[in-house]
Order: sequence, then structure tokens, then C-alpha cells
Amino acid sequence: MDDIAKHLGISKKTIYLNFKDKNELINILIRDRIVNQDLQMNKCTVASENAIQELYFAMQDMDYFLNTMNPVLFYDLQKYHQEAWLNFMAFKEKEIGKKIMENLERGIKEGLYREDLNVEIITKMRLGQVDMVFTQNAFYDTNKNSLSNIMVEITRHFLFGICNNEGLKLIHRYDQELLEKKELIKNN
Repeated sequence: MDDIAKHLGISKKTIYLNFKDKNELINILIRDRIVNQDLQMNKCTVASENAIQELYFAMQDMDYFLNTMNPVLFYDLQKYHQEAWLNFMAFKEKEIGKKIMENLERGIKEGLYREDLNVEIITKMRLGQVDMVFTQNAFYDTNKNSLSNIMVEITRHFLFGICNNEGLKLIHRYDQELLEKKELIKNN
């Protein structure tokens, strides 16, 4: 709260006039982040030409999110702010799980993902991967690899497992486009 007050140039007393306690503030911030994430996931779906591009858009969005947050956030939520953590976990299970399932069904329908996928099992597996990144970041050496890099690698691995030959061609195309985009940014 001291850091927030200092950053805003106000007293802690002013913060407490608007929020009952730190938990209330964190719950509001997490709810806001969840709403924004839901909107962003929908935007990725609408803006994409196909299921694979949707995941590439989501990876780019996740890249920004993970690069601008402290990796300790999820540990702190889990340990100190149970209500906010439970809201995040419910969102992950319900909304993110629904988006994963919809993307899998879309990819199969578009002829980009393997037809023999058990969508329910693969959805649960993908949720487990996401959960692993957010809740077990001690498992990874974040000094060596950022959470963003870890998530991108896990997502690419996931894509290579679910795509058929047509989908694999798109992965290579989108990888090349991302590489070119990074080069452009680097050179400007």
C-alpha cells in the first residue's frame, strides 16, 4: 500500500477511504484483469483467420502480459489473497478452458488439427500446462528464461502435438512472420 500511495502521490489514508483493505483492492484489480483478458481472448478469436493464428495472437498477447508482471504475483495471490486467487482459478477453468476447447474444435473443423484429438482430454492437458507456468514458476529458472519465453515454448510444443500437416505448414509460416516482425522492430 505504501508503494501504491507513493506511486499515486497520495497518502495511504486516502487509499483506505476508497478501499476497505488491501484484499478489496487486489480483488478489484484481479476482476478487472480477468475482464480484460476475456475481452482480449475474444479479440484474438475474431481477428484470426484460423485456429492456429488465433493461438499466435494469444501468444503475442501473453508475451506482453507476462513481460510486464512480476512472476511472484501468482504465488502471492495463492498464499495471501485467497479470494482473488479463487476468482483467477475459476476464470482459468471456465473461460480459458472454454476458449481452448473452442479453438480445438475450430482447428479440427478447419482441417488444421488432427481429427483424432480427444478435445476434452487435450483441453484439460492444456489447462494443466497453463497452470504449471502460473503456479509452479519455481520449477523454471526464470533467471535464464522469462515466463513469457516459457509460455511460448510450451504453446509451440502444444501446437506441434495437435496439428496435422496443413497446420504444421501454418506454424512455420507464422513463425517466419514473427521472426520478420521482430527483426523489423529490432532494426527500427
